Amino acid sequence: MNAAASSADQLSTGQSSTAEMAVGAAADRQGFEGFAYPARVQPHHTDYGGVVWHGTYLSWMESARVEYLRSNGLAYEDLVKTGCELPVVDLAMQFHKPARMGEDLVVKVALEPIEGVRLMFDYSIESAETGECYTTACVTLVPIDRATGRVMRRWPPELVSVLESIATPVQEL
Repeated sequence: MNAAASSADQLSTGQSSTAEMAVGAAADRQGFEGFAYPARVQPHHTDYGGVVWHGTYLSWMESARVEYLRSNGLAYEDLVKTGCELPVVDLAMQFHKPARMGEDLVVKVALEPIEGVRLMFDYSIESAETGECYTTACVTLVPIDRATGRVMRRWPPELVSVLESIATPVQEL
């Protein structure tokens, strides 16, 4: 079940907020079939107590997303050359436990089934050693025409083929 459907079900019963359900989507995945990106907590990622600063998780998620697309044949710089940007339009994160300096992590990212022009990526940042989950998130992106600054109504062909290979279905408007 995707985060949006799960959120709608829970909201109708008054159990949880949309943000709580969205960030839980990555954690709820059985048989993860996304992309795993390694990260190591360096001193510059942490506060004075050796705990990862919250903004660092966003940087790791962006790196994982870019490499996920690259591993499927779409280099972000090539997408930009076609006149398309993919800005974040919605972000929900839940912090379960702090990661600490020196730890090896894995940033797991998966693309939810696509509807319209929204891309929803689910994330789980976990200990590479134990699999313990530190952070879950859901990030939504939309394609923007660089020349006009407006949301594209149709996916660029270069992006459609990649999206079809990692998430289905791509539904045209």
